[in-house]
Amino acid sequence: MLGPTPQRLRIQGHELAYHRQGRGAPLLLVHGITTYSFIWQGLFTQLAEHHDVVAVDLLGCGDSDKPLDVSYSVASHVDRLEAFTRALGWGPFGFIGHDIGGGIAQRFAVKHPERLTHAAVLNGVAYDFWPVQPILTMRTPIVRQLAMAALDLGALKLIVKRGIFHSERVTPELMADFRRPLETREGRKAFLHFAESLDNRDLTAISEDLRQTRIPFLILRGLEDVYLSGEIAHRLHQEIPGSRLVEVAEAGHFFQVDQPERLVAELHAFLGA
Repeated sequence: MLGPTPQRLRIQGHELAYHRQGRGAPLLLVHGITTYSFIWQGLFTQLAEHHDVVAVDLLGCGDSDKPLDVSYSVASHVDRLEAFTRALGWGPFGFIGHDIGGGIAQRFAVKHPERLTHAAVLNGVAYDFWPVQPILTMRTPIVRQLAMAALDLGALKLIVKRGIFHSERVTPELMADFRRPLETREGRKAFLHFAESLDNRDLTAISEDLRQTRIPFLILRGLEDVYLSGEIAHRLHQEIPGSRLVEVAEAGHFFQVDQPERLVAELHAFLGA
């Protein structure tokens, strides 16, 4: 489980919140747009048995700062995380990215290959298959107004329920974790700013470079992911040299909630723990 109080580092003028545990080879866990570091809580302690694990809140998410005058694009997150991991004192490290975090992992591997030992993409975005419809909808004026007014009209719960195969795991406690950053006006503005910042050209521009990478890649997909198609995972596997593809039944988009034990096992095997 994650600790109750995150640590903080000031990077490029803004503070990033993160949780850190364990000893061993460094391992960075990066979430997607609708979550923050809490999404890793079901596997954080197990991974920390063999690794120095950091689960970070991207700028604009969770407990990190939420400025609206800087970009939350994939490219911008890559730059911040490169500076963040250097500030941690890390040499080369493993990168595990979910959703948008999976796209960040791909761009990081291309832009800073000397910094990575491994990269895993978990139900990740890639190429021009994103942003997906719920995020695109957030860009329309009327939805933005509704979102700023509440963002608790049932839309978030619907997004979460559709993204989790084991519906009984969508508990009030889990929904409280999802909802927490959106309970303030600042958090809602940051969420919408994140949606507006996304540009799939950050990933289409590196597709040729991905074909040349020598970094070991693991591509994980929950077969019940209703948001990101299987074509993404299969194309990544086909085009990234030496990559390994693992598809898991009874796992939706929020793989960490549906299959935490299986995810830990696959990551330990991949990372050589």
